[in-house]
Amino acid sequence: MPTAASVLLVSDHVDGSVHVLTVPDGTVTGRLTGRHLSEHAGFLALPGGRVACVDDRRGELLVLDPFTEKLVERTVPVAVPAEHLACDPSGRRLATTTGLGRNTEPWSDLLTVLDLATGETARVRTRVGEPGVTVLGGGDPLVVLRHREPGALAVHRFADLLAAPPGCPPATPHAVLPLPDDGHGDAQAPGTGHVFAATGEGVHRARRKDDALTAEPVIPWGSPARGWYLRLDTRRRALWTTLRGGDPDPLRWPEWTNQAWRHELETGRTHLTELGPGLVFRLALARRHTAFTRIHPDGDELILLGAHDGIRRLPLPAMDGAPLRGGTPWEGVQRRAVGASPSSDWVAVTRGGHGEVHLVDAETGHEATRLRLSTPLHHGGHVILRTRNDGAEGDPVGR
Repeated sequence: MPTAASVLLVSDHVDGSVHVLTVPDGTVTGRLTGRHLSEHAGFLALPGGRVACVDDRRGELLVLDPFTEKLVERTVPVAVPAEHLACDPSGRRLATTTGLGRNTEPWSDLLTVLDLATGETARVRTRVGEPGVTVLGGGDPLVVLRHREPGALAVHRFADLLAAPPGCPPATPHAVLPLPDDGHGDAQAPGTGHVFAATGEGVHRARRKDDALTAEPVIPWGSPARGWYLRLDTRRRALWTTLRGGDPDPLRWPEWTNQAWRHELETGRTHLTELGPGLVFRLALARRHTAFTRIHPDGDELILLGAHDGIRRLPLPAMDGAPLRGGTPWEGVQRRAVGASPSSDWVAVTRGGHGEVHLVDAETGHEATRLRLSTPLHHGGHVILRTRNDGAEGDPVGR
């Protein structure tokens, strides 16, 4: 059976609350109000079971320790709206970029870097857009920004950014590596110094060499579809995403195809698994399973993909306000968030608009309990499940 030494953080970024609950019993051990976390930047796992996230309304990065009564360990002012959040492999040095927020086009070029050990922080100007970010360790840490239109991996020395004078001065990259214009999705493998960026061509990879990057062969998707999201599997050194195919028109979303894509970094092998039509996006990594949610007008489901590619499907109750045929899956509709820990068999799935979280035992595929919160979990909210020493910080990119 799953371990009970787990905690679940659940954010309702619209309502402005964060709940901390023990798993599996659902006891609320902490709650924050007036905190509107950036759903796009997500939760960043830090060592010791801690979690970093960004409050988009207050313009603060929060470091949370869900295993203590205090909960909020530290707050640091950062530029918002937060787009992406990442740290170096030690969990000490963080960077967060800015994006659209509630605007129709990118307008902010601010990047914030901070050192949790010294308390130092700085803001600089980079390039307007929606840049992804990774922070590479090894010697002097590097901040790598993944830009679009024109596409590039821009390399900055972390120490140079942190030493920037007040006034948000422009920061010139130390090195630049060309990238296609449609990059979306970032990951890094801390042990090898590799950074990855998802594009229409496949996964572009580069390795740190001194204070720059050296390009390596592109990892093909092996499908006419593409991934828009990358996640490092800390359990078995692999990259994961969902490949979305079909007519890109958002109104055709019920017809979108979806495949689970796993690329083993050590063997170079790629595995594809059909998930079914509809909306599938983010995923979560449990101890022996990878969890996906699939939203479709004919019925939603939780999909559990086992270590040997065995697949189990669990129907989920419908959501009031779910995406419908003839509309888009993004605007003014309810969605689902999914969370898991690499040291636990529990998987948490939200039911947007209902304030409910399904807690599923991935080993059996059965729903163990249904947690009910005091907020609706608009748009599905956002979740992260952690145990104190689960190793989730081995993926140093916010999810």
